Amino acid sequence: MSEKERIIIPDESGEEHLFDVLFTFDADHTEKSYLVAVPAEQAEEEEVEVFAFRYEETNEDEDDLTLYQIDTEEEWEMVEEMLATFTEEEEIE
Repeated sequence: MSEKERIIIPDESGEEHLFDVLFTFDADHTEKSYLVAVPAEQAEEEEVEVFAFRYEETNEDEDDLTLYQIDTEEEWEMVEEMLATFTEEEEIE
């Protein structure tokens, strides 16, 4: 199994939290990119809280990302569908 990509996401109070990126994907019809991650400390637990964001690369050389809240029902449905597919594939492996 390959090593997971990790990112640091600050919360509202500025405290930084480490996340394991489960997967990223681009949606052709919205022309936007999405990232799905779990808190690193929960990554090996049976049930984990999953976080999803729309993102834009801000500096390709630095791999900097700007994360945005997902705010439409259409986007949430798309992310949930991708998560279900990802989960099924993980169970098969």
